[in-house]
Amino acid sequence: MNTTAMSPLTVTPLGFIPDLKNATLVPFNETACENWKEIHHLVFHVANICFAVGLVIPTTLNLHMIFLRGLLTIGCALFIIWATLYRCALDIMIWNSVFLVVNLLHFIYLLYKRRPIKIEKELSSLYRRMFEPLHVPPELFQRLTGQFCNIQTLKTGQAYAAEDKTSVDDRLSILLKGKMKVSYRGHFLHNIYPCAFIDSPEFRSTQMNRGEKFQVTIIADDNCKFLCWSRERLTYFLESEPFLCEIFKYLIGKDITNKLYSLNDPTLNDKASKKLDRQPSLCSQLSVMQMRNSIASTSDSEDGLQMFLRGTSSASSLRS
Repeated sequence: MNTTAMSPLTVTPLGFIPDLKNATLVPFNETACENWKEIHHLVFHVANICFAVGLVIPTTLNLHMIFLRGLLTIGCALFIIWATLYRCALDIMIWNSVFLVVNLLHFIYLLYKRRPIKIEKELSSLYRRMFEPLHVPPELFQRLTGQFCNIQTLKTGQAYAAEDKTSVDDRLSILLKGKMKVSYRGHFLHNIYPCAFIDSPEFRSTQMNRGEKFQVTIIADDNCKFLCWSRERLTYFLESEPFLCEIFKYLIGKDITNKLYSLNDPTLNDKASKKLDRQPSLCSQLSVMQMRNSIASTSDSEDGLQMFLRGTSSASSLRS
């Protein structure tokens, strides 16, 4: 057995001082760049400029997401050209092809959402007068009028509702064309003009009490065309669209207020009704419902109706 065999462990004497002057420095990273390569082709730099410009677009810009996705798509396409023609790097080309497809799909989707919404000719005036001033998007208005409603017509003299016969639980309608006359027991109350709800007081009252009948008669004074919603489906839709639900509350409240003014002044015409753009209040809504309920409660005599008509006439004379 050789006792002089060297042990794999090297033992350093206690008094040994290493020679730092003759030590060889080993680089921490053997792949460290010693000589910088030449600048890449211009296509490479243009691609990065597209990325940089896309990332610094302010979010306050209306179309910032479209510009961002468009510039990212152009940048990825330029990177593919650079990797294929000037770098011959398969991995760079594959990754940028994936990024190109993703950004291109997003870009097409954003353009699709920005497409102009074509509103039917019969509904365009309704949208411009009632919904556009309240910033309802055209696509939301199209959803509101395109799924669970239809356009119906009435000829002159035909009844939309008959007092004490027609249920108020089934529908809600807006007059699009023509003129309707509202009366109680043959006594004229007020007219309904285009872009106004036909049965807004009944719709409002039946939110508290179901199973009621119309307390007035509504007859087409001209050939009329109106937009009619199914009440049940409309209510379900508005529950899923809180913004549109608040819009409907405002519009119905304002329409009830306008009808209250029409009751106080039966000579109010369509042009004058357009000027009644007042904030609806709960007081005015309840006034119309209380008025109709008070008329209906006097069904055995004409005293209540005559008292109401005298009151509206005196109110009109005081205002004039």
